[in-house]
Amino acid sequence: MSDILTTTFLISVLAAAVRAGTPLFFAALGEILAERSGVLNLGLEGLMILGALSGFMVGSATGSPWLGLLAAMISAGLLSLLHAFLCIHLRGNQVVSGIMLVLLGMGLSSFVGENLVGKTTQGFQPLPIPILSQLPILGPVLFQHSALVYLAILLAFLSWLFLFKTRWGLEVIAVGESPEAADTVGVPVQAIRYACVLIGGMLAGIGGAFLSLAYTRMWVDQMTAGRGWIAVALVIFSAWLPQRALLGAYFFGGIEGLQLRLQAAGIGISYHILQMMPYLATIFVLIFSARREFRQKIGAPAALMKPYVRGERA
Repeated sequence: MSDILTTTFLISVLAAAVRAGTPLFFAALGEILAERSGVLNLGLEGLMILGALSGFMVGSATGSPWLGLLAAMISAGLLSLLHAFLCIHLRGNQVVSGIMLVLLGMGLSSFVGENLVGKTTQGFQPLPIPILSQLPILGPVLFQHSALVYLAILLAFLSWLFLFKTRWGLEVIAVGESPEAADTVGVPVQAIRYACVLIGGMLAGIGGAFLSLAYTRMWVDQMTAGRGWIAVALVIFSAWLPQRALLGAYFFGGIEGLQLRLQAAGIGISYHILQMMPYLATIFVLIFSARREFRQKIGAPAALMKPYVRGERA
């Protein structure tokens, strides 16, 4: 009996890791694209919460979670374009601009969503994959989720394929490594950076929409709860590689799922300590990545945070 209980507990934690890690992956993947082009976007928290709000509002009003998802992508994408304009066109400080996005997104979502707190929506329902969902262990862990979970897994492969096996992806990497060299061979540096920041913001919006339309299917004020910052750390944790970001997202999601289940099981550990677990792991990653030498060693883009204007030296 104890073996059955242990297996059931393990499966529940792993399935929770996939669910909780999926919004982290979407945001982290968007940040990988932006940073690969040389632009740091610390505003993931603001983009995610705005995506969560707009997705919930449109999804509830129309009854279509897919329209809600589209609204989340558009709203977060537009906000990310503001960041792109400030940092690429006006050559503003990327850290300050990113923090501005966080404050703007959090404040706007609290103001607009004040009357929505506690309301629920149908959202994305679980979509078990035939045959695969019946597999022991792997079935409930990987193949009994909503469509957005499967989309995340597919994007992990497609984004790797795009970055390292296509001309456009290699141009993105070239812009992030040496925009001067890329410009000399005709690569449109500014356009690529704008596109990557835009797509990155839209992916962060999907991550936020996942929280309100698939994970909780309700609106809770400040529901991102620091996940945007975890996603920023996850980019470093994954060494700017999409497939590692997926595994890392599941790792951080597993920490969150574990603390919830330990709390439900009545483990004699303080509730506050359990809640700290995902953020302690984030701090641990950021401490090790603080040194520039370390970031370069694990593959950080060489031109990250460096504005580029043709004819000027960085």
